[in-house]
Amino acid sequence: MNIYVGNISWGLEDQDLENVFAEHGTVTSAKIIKDRATGRSRGFGFVEMSDGGEAAIEALNGTEVDGRELVVNESRPKEKS
Repeated sequence: MNIYVGNISWGLEDQDLENVFAEHGTVTSAKIIKDRATGRSRGFGFVEMSDGGEAAIEALNGTEVDGRELVVNESRPKEKS
């Protein structure tokens, strides 16, 4: 399951995001999206889980991590424009 995570604290790294989700299932990847020009976090990312995805969404949506309230839901495919 691919999970969208929004409102991520600027200080969080990929490993921190993986650790938060690993409490709820098996994480296959965790990636915070960064700005190409500056290398700074854009405040959102994606987590792929082989199991426990639904439980992680339910448990983590709206919870505070590093001072920011996470927005967590199932990732939707990018719409073609």
